Amino acid sequence: MKLSRHNYPKFLLLLFLLIFSMHHPQAAAQTPRRTDTPSITLGLVSAVSHKEIEGHFRDLVGYVAQRVFADSDGQGNVVVASTVPELAKLLGEKKVDFFMESPYPTYVINNVHGAGSLLLRRWKGGKAEYRSLIATAKDGATSRLQDLRGKIIAFEDAESTSGYFLPKLFLQRNGFKLSPVSTLNAAVPPSEVGYIFAQTQRNLVDLLLKGQVAAGTLSDDDYEMLDERTKAGLNVLAQTELLPRHLVSVRKDLAMELIERLSQILRTMHETEAGQKILRNADNTLKFDLLPGGEEAMRRRLLDTFQRP
Repeated sequence: MKLSRHNYPKFLLLLFLLIFSMHHPQAAAQTPRRTDTPSITLGLVSAVSHKEIEGHFRDLVGYVAQRVFADSDGQGNVVVASTVPELAKLLGEKKVDFFMESPYPTYVINNVHGAGSLLLRRWKGGKAEYRSLIATAKDGATSRLQDLRGKIIAFEDAESTSGYFLPKLFLQRNGFKLSPVSTLNAAVPPSEVGYIFAQTQRNLVDLLLKGQVAAGTLSDDDYEMLDERTKAGLNVLAQTELLPRHLVSVRKDLAMELIERLSQILRTMHETEAGQKILRNADNTLKFDLLPGGEEAMRRRLLDTFQRP
């Protein structure tokens, strides 16, 4: 190999470093190695406001991380997926460790995608369970469920357990055929019930009170939060069975030791003043508790509810 005058100083430097490392092998060992910080990641689903939601739950997952990794500086992360399949994919890729969702998305992630397992019940909004109501305007032409045929019902949004999946399944199991429509004045066959999505509860109630839809669906706790004047203008035609308000699940392959520590931390969170404050700021969560009847009973309950009739 012929060295140019330009390369000669570089060659001498490399030769010196090689000889130095051979005579001082401990020098390489003294070079600090980068270690990965232990972390735990909470997954959530929302089509909008990712940064806002992430900030909303940062304190909760930070509280969990501090206690899960008590012997080290553990880190808590929040990941907000835009869709349920996206969250299932993140769980499969081990980018999310546990997630909180309402019953139907939980059923899809755990049972359809096989990406998670049930862990705890979350008392979101201070409630352990809730149900869906099918309501109509009190002065409207719809006074019973049979009157819905040939008309349009408003569901809240396509990802809502109480505002869509529960009442839709309830109607199907009671013999109604439902078909989506694109406009409020769409023609609906007399043997069917057309449906649209109002996107928000406020829009749904407005459509009801203005007589633009024959009926609308909302949860019983959302109904209770309406002002008395609005409730006085509504008539509840039917209600579905009760389901847990919210659920906590873990990814399928999460270490059992970590699952047990996570469960214990969440279940005792409401017993401390700091924990209570964080829970209140996270959608007014009252507490987390064990699944009624255990994991298998709750899994069966979701299967019985959401599998096709």
